Amino acid sequence: MLIHQIYTFSPLRNFSYLIERENGSALCVDPFDAYQMLEFAKSLNLKIDLIVNTHEHLDHYCGNAGIVEETGAEVYAHENAKGKIPGVNHFLKVDDEVSVKDGVLSIMDTPGHTFAHLCLKYIYKGNAVAVLTGDTLFNAGVGNCHNGGDPGALFETIKKQFHTLSDEVILFPGHDYIENNLEFTLDREPSNKCACEWLSKVKSSDSTKMTFNVGNEREFNTFFRLDNEEVVSGLKGNVDSEKEVFLRLRELRNKW
Repeated sequence: MLIHQIYTFSPLRNFSYLIERENGSALCVDPFDAYQMLEFAKSLNLKIDLIVNTHEHLDHYCGNAGIVEETGAEVYAHENAKGKIPGVNHFLKVDDEVSVKDGVLSIMDTPGHTFAHLCLKYIYKGNAVAVLTGDTLFNAGVGNCHNGGDPGALFETIKKQFHTLSDEVILFPGHDYIENNLEFTLDREPSNKCACEWLSKVKSSDSTKMTFNVGNEREFNTFFRLDNEEVVSGLKGNVDSEKEVFLRLRELRNKW
């Protein structure tokens, strides 16, 4: 699997991604720093010929122009991003595919953080092995819905498209928020030993070089633990369904 995760050192702790394609080309996902991405590609003797933006927030496309100017790369984005991201050449919809080396990226329509948000499922030999999740799903958390999103839609996306993935699928998020997210998990579920152990590891090492899979999320992501008795019992208001639990948790995380 030829996905390279690049930490950008941005104030928002963004990740950008470089994915190898055939014939020395590469695809860039959510470039924050054009120079950083171009230099990284150059170090691997690759040329970026395609950019995919997961959504329309500036920190996920601000590197587009510099890469396009240098390489002539095309820009792809969600079909609902028309007029929201400058310079897009092609708009994507659910189940479209983008070819990469040794596989394809299958487009997921993932509303919630915004309604022009896509995620990219890496398919290798017919199986999903990784997902680039943008700001929909983070390690130990989910995205906010402040700027063009809706928490009810985000619940549906997380429940139907991510809870159902196999444990082995690796997640590549748009930001490194895991330390804060694990602390939120422990605030909601103090007895979660897995979250406690991982928080200790994260604080003692470089979290930007760690990767996690869906199996990990089931253990320490509060938004995957909507039927956990400790999580539910600590909430106020309507908790009669998993959706209501999710909404209460998202409200609490907004203020965390």
